[in-house]
Amino acid sequence: MSRVFLTMAMSLDGFITGPDDNAENPAGTDGMRLMSWLGGGADPDAEGLDAIRPVHPHSRLVFDEAMATGALITGKRTGDFAGYWGGDHHNGVPIFVPTHQPPAENPYERVRYVTDGIASCVAQAKRAAGGRDVMMHGAYTGQEALKAGVLDMIEIQLQPVLLGRGRRLFDGLPAEHTELDLVRVLEDPGVLHLRYMVRK
Repeated sequence: MSRVFLTMAMSLDGFITGPDDNAENPAGTDGMRLMSWLGGGADPDAEGLDAIRPVHPHSRLVFDEAMATGALITGKRTGDFAGYWGGDHHNGVPIFVPTHQPPAENPYERVRYVTDGIASCVAQAKRAAGGRDVMMHGAYTGQEALKAGVLDMIEIQLQPVLLGRGRRLFDGLPAEHTELDLVRVLEDPGVLHLRYMVRK
């Protein structure tokens, strides 16, 4: 059965970007430090996704699992900053964007804007994924999915750094708590990969 998982690289103090993130600098000031678990592919002549595929075995496993997903959900802000990955995040899978205001023009055939809420967006992405898992990007979108009860897992690539400021992953959650179960811990040099199941 298809599961929806939020995947984010995060500093130990909870930031997913540095301060002043924008379209020209999506990771914010010093935020690329969080992505250091990627890159360094074994083949220096590699292109595309192979150029950022990690060398270390656990990081490579996490990366390959993400690239095996059948659909992507991204927040509009994240998608805008990333230029919607040129319309192809990985392997031609559809990209779903929950938003109240879709753009007047959409140049990408695989990018689909969903205006009737996060639950509908998740349902559409699951159908499109054909039984494979659905990857999710974006702090606000992840928070909304948690609130709506449609997020199944959270994958954190925890970095041993304190950014001190920037954009936090869980700032917008309601006061009531959410229970998680830690179901996998993988360690590579400079990163701890954590997988949590969301209790429902």
